[in-house]
Amino acid sequence: MKRSARIAVLALALLVAAALLTLTLWSDGMPPDPPHRPLSSEAIPLAVLGDSNSHSYQDHAWFPADTTERGGAWRSRAFQWTEVLARLRGQQLDLGPWVLWGRPGVVAQAREWLGLRGGRAPKKEDYFYNFANSGAACKNLMGGRFRQAPRLVALMDEEPERWMRGVVVIRIGLNNWGGLLDLQARDPSAPELRAATAYCAGEIGAAVALIHASHPSTRILLVGIGNEADDPANFDRWQSAAETTNIGTALDGFNAAIRRLADSDPRLAYFDDLAWFQAHWGSRSADGKPDYKTVAIGSTLHVTNTIGDDPRNALLADRHSGLVWNALWAQALVARLQDVFGLPLTPIADEELASFLEPLALTNPPRAPGS
Repeated sequence: MKRSARIAVLALALLVAAALLTLTLWSDGMPPDPPHRPLSSEAIPLAVLGDSNSHSYQDHAWFPADTTERGGAWRSRAFQWTEVLARLRGQQLDLGPWVLWGRPGVVAQAREWLGLRGGRAPKKEDYFYNFANSGAACKNLMGGRFRQAPRLVALMDEEPERWMRGVVVIRIGLNNWGGLLDLQARDPSAPELRAATAYCAGEIGAAVALIHASHPSTRILLVGIGNEADDPANFDRWQSAAETTNIGTALDGFNAAIRRLADSDPRLAYFDDLAWFQAHWGSRSADGKPDYKTVAIGSTLHVTNTIGDDPRNALLADRHSGLVWNALWAQALVARLQDVFGLPLTPIADEELASFLEPLALTNPPRAPGS
């Protein structure tokens, strides 16, 4: 071998060694001595796998303080459902401490290739057991740089006794399904829809199997998906009886596949997100025209299925669930966990919810970021 070639090989070897050393010394991003212990020894551990529907809105690492996303001028009062739970039932449901934790996906994946713990990816400011991240799709449950289930299980493995009475909520699939509405409206039995349904059901089933392989007593709640035709931004589309029926048929097929997973095991349960929304705001009429109700909270707060950062809108300006939506969803989640798993949880009464929400929905919004 020529001298130049030997030098090149040596340089490459040194580069690889340096990279391996860096990855070994570069931790999984865990904060030093995180407070693992819950506020109450009786609190039930609660973990989350999912997408932006479960990524905490007060994450200032992901959404900088001066961002116009996730609430705009109302940002400090825009809470996602886990943030509501932590405030109203934090003594009974333990989402873990609020921490800035995680590493870039490529770093987490490279560490795992070396047999090290990947931690959480991407880096975000959220509850310790919340692995949901914005943009996630069903592929992110088990594989890729941002895989959630294997990394959550690695964390659960550190305290197996606690997770014997724990719960994992899996709420994902909308990013696989929502972009297919035109196809759903035309042909609810299209092969592409069947493939998306089978794929998500398979990945969710694989995540369930992985969790139960090492934590067989952990309860798992599988959440169905709602109808994106109910998004106010879509009100002027699919306004016919045939399209409305087709979209409903396609969506029922997707949710039925998730429900079948839940029905197959007493440790699993299903949360019907579509039925929950319709019970509160209703749906389109039979001929596809918007026909939604107003939700009243207490005596002063009335929320319509509209878009805007003011809490009187069901959706934020960026079309994610608003404060009231998430608070009502947290209320329903507590009731569902109590009902199907017999968990010793105190229901969130309507009066308690109103007392929480009404002060957050004052007429004047907080000062806008940067003003």
